[in-house]
Amino acid sequence: MDSKPHVENLVEFFKVLGEPNRLRIVGLLAQRAYTVEQLSETLDVGASTVSHHLARLARAGLVVSRSESYYNLYSLKTDALSGMAKEMLAQAQPARPASEQDLCDFDRKVLATFTTSDGRIKAFPMQERKFRVLLRHVLPSFSHGVRYTEKRVNEILSKYNDDTARLRRWLVDFGYMAREGGGGKYWRVDKE
Repeated sequence: MDSKPHVENLVEFFKVLGEPNRLRIVGLLAQRAYTVEQLSETLDVGASTVSHHLARLARAGLVVSRSESYYNLYSLKTDALSGMAKEMLAQAQPARPASEQDLCDFDRKVLATFTTSDGRIKAFPMQERKFRVLLRHVLPSFSHGVRYTEKRVNEILSKYNDDTARLRRWLVDFGYMAREGGGGKYWRVDKE
């Protein structure tokens, strides 16, 4: 499915709603129908400005008008808003990072349980198998063939959890990284 028209629709939608007065008009119309004059008075904006904003909202399919005696009464097309919201939510499933695409169900479940949506580790599991999943989760932050100081390793690991000593120690203990003795350099080890 080509996502270009979808992206263009979203851009146009947010451009229309990105103007403060148009957003205020949508907020008012969400409550009830208004005439141009009523909106002008409520917003303390000129009637011609309100008419311009209403025309832009109508072109975007967000507002409709109907004649009532001498006035046009404007109302919000809530079905258009809810349709756009559904469309956005349907497309909102972000593509998983490449590092997560090959994960088995067990690994995905462990990460969902023990990490936040931004990838930080919120708790450490007791089972070694689950802990290894978390170690493999942080490992891509380290490049092959690069030697890191302990300070740099801690900086990288702090993005995942404040207990950098535990993560650093277990990365070495489980053979994902190696280090020189006496607090020397650390480097990533290839594991099958």
